Amino acid sequence: MKMAAFTGQTSFALKNLAPVSQFRRPAAAALFSIIAAASLSACQGTGASTDVIRVERAQGSTENISSLSSVIAANPQDPESYNVRGSAYGRAGEYRKAVEDFNRAIELNPRFYQAYANRALVQRSLGRQAEAAADYNMALQINPNYDVAYIGRGNLYRQAGRVDEAFNDFNKAISLDTTDPRAYHNRGLIYQRRGQHGPAIEDFSKAISLSPSSAEPYNGRGLSYAAQGDDDNAFADFNTAINLDGNNAESWTNQALIYERRGDMAKAAKSYSHAVRLDPKYQPAKDGVARTRGGAA
Repeated sequence: MKMAAFTGQTSFALKNLAPVSQFRRPAAAALFSIIAAASLSACQGTGASTDVIRVERAQGSTENISSLSSVIAANPQDPESYNVRGSAYGRAGEYRKAVEDFNRAIELNPRFYQAYANRALVQRSLGRQAEAAADYNMALQINPNYDVAYIGRGNLYRQAGRVDEAFNDFNKAISLDTTDPRAYHNRGLIYQRRGQHGPAIEDFSKAISLSPSSAEPYNGRGLSYAAQGDDDNAFADFNTAINLDGNNAESWTNQALIYERRGDMAKAAKSYSHAVRLDPKYQPAKDGVARTRGGAA
């Protein structure tokens, strides 16, 4: 999914929704239990940042950074230029250089709330959760209506298991009429965790309407459909997720679960096996292979 998360005069695309495969779900004996357990544990995460920076060649390229450096050399007192170059460094995975640029932008303009939020995102990528929280808090102190900071801080809370606080932050971003699909997707995951699948489906659907080319909310919505016993809609969503991102082990595992619930063990075994090839450590897929091992015969 591509969305603006580095902020300032120039927007930079990030992978802001965690791939659903990052949320490791426990296997269970009954298929419904597997899907229910998947829904309930969706918010736990693995400790990895849910705002993983995707390198964009054009934005994080050496050529682009060099061009931005020339702009800074011509006007070294412009905080916007440091903010933009810091975003480019973040794009390229050069996080420490990105932090240095955001530091300089903030030094030049202490009320540059976008630079605080951008620095928070990079701090999270460096594993500096406390520093990231402080930066999000400062951004919101300067601008209490900054939806990006609520979403970022909400993800930080959710990663730390502070689900109620995360829910409140996503609610706040949504109340500010955010068009960022992360707010709806992440609130949907919390509804799903709470067993509130109707509201979860509504939030995933909103996220899909805002970013229809992203696989993650289709997987989320499919799990809630499956938890409600609506296998047809679940199957359609999982297939769409596969079409959008064929390298996601969870999408193939979810598809296999529906095949298995329908009693089509040969197709289930094939999809589980494909998921294991994509991610040999993904336990639900490994368990599915074990259950359906004779199905492909």
